[in-house]
Amino acid sequence: MPLALLALAIGAFGIGTTEFVIMGLLPEVAGDYGVSIPTAGFLVTGYALGVMFGAPLMTVLGTRIPRKRMLMLLMGLFVVGNLLSALAPSFWVMVTGRVVASLAHGAFFGIGSVVAADLVAPDKKAGAIAMMFTGLTVANVVGVPLGTLVGQSVGWRVTFGLVAALGVVGLAGIAKLVPDLPKPEGVRLRHELAAFRNVQVLLAMAMTVLGFGGVFAAITYIAPMMTHVAGFADASVTWLLVLFGLGMVGGNLVGGRLADRATMPLLYVSLSALAVVLALFTLTAHNEITAAVTIVLIGALGFATVPPLQKRVLDQAHGAPTLASAVNIGAFNLGNALSAWLGGLVIAAGLGYTAPNWVGAVLAAAALVLAFLSAALERRDGARSTVVTGSLPTGQRTAVH
Repeated sequence: MPLALLALAIGAFGIGTTEFVIMGLLPEVAGDYGVSIPTAGFLVTGYALGVMFGAPLMTVLGTRIPRKRMLMLLMGLFVVGNLLSALAPSFWVMVTGRVVASLAHGAFFGIGSVVAADLVAPDKKAGAIAMMFTGLTVANVVGVPLGTLVGQSVGWRVTFGLVAALGVVGLAGIAKLVPDLPKPEGVRLRHELAAFRNVQVLLAMAMTVLGFGGVFAAITYIAPMMTHVAGFADASVTWLLVLFGLGMVGGNLVGGRLADRATMPLLYVSLSALAVVLALFTLTAHNEITAAVTIVLIGALGFATVPPLQKRVLDQAHGAPTLASAVNIGAFNLGNALSAWLGGLVIAAGLGYTAPNWVGAVLAAAALVLAFLSAALERRDGARSTVVTGSLPTGQRTAVH
């Protein structure tokens, strides 16, 4: 794999750290600013909304800019946002800093996926995408726990300052290691938008929303589930999230390796297994050992879907995949927000802390149905193309191919 992927992974590590570390620092931030925990939750909501809307916005703004330069600009925006968060004199200024940083998130992963895929041979695209996303998964194992520890020990402002420094390292790495890849000739915004008329692109995005939504339906409420149902101490939640992160790292790497060989079979297996494991979590959550094992499996199976889904969007969007790739990153966050809301509804309805696991299982099963539908439509279109091409004279048949 090219060394340039390391620079992309470093940027992804910083972005993953800043996205999730705030969850462990909400009490400290809320206390410093004198706001309630629910109000401090705007730091999470604002970031998620910024990713959803920022992914297409920043990608559209960057359509005329070379991809390497756009990645550098996005990392610069990320650094500014985190510095603003670290130095914010008031709560709402910090919210602004979070939103500014989030605007870089979706476009960075979307454009970065395209760049990573262009750096390698066609049969290694998913592996290259997975290598970049490894930075995001490792952030959950290393960056988030360390950032939380630093924030609780010497102050949350130091954490965000360190994340900004990570962004500077990522920016320097991109500037030094990522080559100046030429943009495809003749590709304009209208070509990027045309990808959304492809039903296969839309189905892949819907699978992203539902499949990863299934993961976050359970993980969003992991703390009360593990402390009230499994019997873990409050301090154990951090290490349970580390286990989840380790599962993510493994699933991402395995998914990246297998997706280049068999994209759709991998989706069938990972989504069906994810639906089963989430359903079983309603039972395994009552025991500490089985709960811990299940958390690892959820992380692994959930992130095993990321490389194949991102690769499928790139493949189906053909010569203009950048905007579709970025919007698919926003789809992950849409799935997170949707599943967290649905999980909260079933808990509020009095169904217990394990009820979100059923929500997650249903969402993952729905994603599996869409995967079968996508494959069926692809086979039908392929058969129709073969029939049409076969009925043409030899010269016209060659022209069609």
